[in-house]
Amino acid sequence: MSTDTDDAYHKIRAPARAKPTGCPVDHNFTTFADDYLTNPYPSLAKVREEHPIFYSEKLGFLVVTRMQDLLDIFGDHDVYSSENVQDPVFPVSERAAAVLAAEDFNPVAVMSNKQQPDHSRIKKYTRQGFSARRMKVLEPYIKKRSHELVDAMVANGNQAEFVSSFGHPLPGQIIFRFIGFPESDDEKLISWTSNRLAFTWGNPDEEEQVDIANKMLRYWRYCREFVATRKTQRADDLTSELLDAHDANPDELSYREVESIIYGLSFAGHEIVSNYMSNSLLCLLPRRDVWDALCADATLIPNALEEVLRFESPQTSWRRVTNVDTEIDGIKVPAGTQVFLSLGAANHEPELFEKPGTFDIHRENAKKHISFGYGIHFCLGARLARLEGEIAIQTLTERLPDLKLVEGQSLDYSPNITFRGPKELLVEWG
Repeated sequence: MSTDTDDAYHKIRAPARAKPTGCPVDHNFTTFADDYLTNPYPSLAKVREEHPIFYSEKLGFLVVTRMQDLLDIFGDHDVYSSENVQDPVFPVSERAAAVLAAEDFNPVAVMSNKQQPDHSRIKKYTRQGFSARRMKVLEPYIKKRSHELVDAMVANGNQAEFVSSFGHPLPGQIIFRFIGFPESDDEKLISWTSNRLAFTWGNPDEEEQVDIANKMLRYWRYCREFVATRKTQRADDLTSELLDAHDANPDELSYREVESIIYGLSFAGHEIVSNYMSNSLLCLLPRRDVWDALCADATLIPNALEEVLRFESPQTSWRRVTNVDTEIDGIKVPAGTQVFLSLGAANHEPELFEKPGTFDIHRENAKKHISFGYGIHFCLGARLARLEGEIAIQTLTERLPDLKLVEGQSLDYSPNITFRGPKELLVEWG
């Protein structure tokens, strides 16, 4: 097992956190507060104006809220390490840790949580899998499955729970086809990968931790078996491309790194995109003039979805940890400080986005959001996520132009530090 080693994909026993000095300390700010979970943007606007950089006592993070500071941090990979982004925020129970102590649970850090120069070394090969050719191969499948999921919704009446009937299965199936997993395994794969968010970015209780840890172990074993199968049975998929790259350059891309890339992609390409689709409907459907405009003119959809990513991003923060002692705006930040990068606050910065609290599908600089990160760690799957979102919304506008949210429903959001999207979303039509 490798959960305690420096190159582990998930380090479950993180070292003690350093605490900066000479900066404001907020004893109340936390992403787990009810008002933050309901709508984080009022509280983010307040702290950004009062103290744009501060230490959150409850989270144990130095919180950074301004766009330029975030860009500087993302761009300085010598000072700010990404190695912590897949580590659990809170302590892992002994029972869950025992599950992940299995000798064969040994995924290694590969991209989002890998420092330079190894990050660029690995990304060079993975990026090739996200080529324009691969998107063209996937596009017919995305359209086909979008229509099939709408068919199933309509067949069951004039109301549906969107997350479980469309928003969650579609991106899961797409990323599984991208990797090469067979459709016959979709149901169990989705069950194994659908709650890792809580383990890594939330604060689950012990029973939930143990359940998720067991699913993580099963999924890792499945990934390893699948990669082993692809060693002798290549196909037109990402796994085969990575194995080809490993065969040609074994010192540049290791076999364990291929296994770990496949393991990691399932989450990045699934739950986040699911939230993206649900958040899109939350932004579009209550604004009937906007929804009607998209139904009438599909060319408006791409920029409308960029505004969704800015206005109601499925990823409202990201993390870094300092490699060395440094300073941010005169604040002394020691090595080992956990840094909370508030993408949500930066995406609503009034100096950058006029009337940031207004949802505007015609916003000229909507694409200037930072929801996909920045620099060498800019999201590898951004092109695929955009393609999925555009096809999904176009399908819904074409098939269900009278789609609307069910009135009176209350939305429930998973408590965590980073990702945002409703657990359920009731919609109806006709």
